[in-house]
Amino acid sequence: MSNPAQSSTQVRLDKWLWAARFYKTRSLARDQIDGGKVHYNGQRTKPGKAVEVGALVRFWQGQDEREVRVLEVSEQRKSAPLAQQLYEETEASLKKRAENSEARRFNSQFAPSPERRPDKQERRQLIRVKQS
Repeated sequence: MSNPAQSSTQVRLDKWLWAARFYKTRSLARDQIDGGKVHYNGQRTKPGKAVEVGALVRFWQGQDEREVRVLEVSEQRKSAPLAQQLYEETEASLKKRAENSEARRFNSQFAPSPERRPDKQERRQLIRVKQS
């Protein structure tokens, strides 16, 4: 049995992003929205915007830009498997994230981080090389 009162409730965008587990806290979600990192149906928006089923939400999460379609509206933060039922990521977004992930992985193979920090003598050599 689905609760008709639950589907008619209006949920703020910051609260929905938090409930869908895109951001750890509501204040982080609000800061991202205020900073212009979240677009609702292609427009910059405010944290208090009421989320509707079928809306397209585009936002940055870490180094990746995600685009999701709202499938359900909830103001309660639940477990991750239940939170994933609130949205569906678009094919273009999945493809772009996979390409970016592959590019980051490929780039790290050619610029590996050193196994250890340089000692005093090696630091001085690096400074001399950079200055010349």
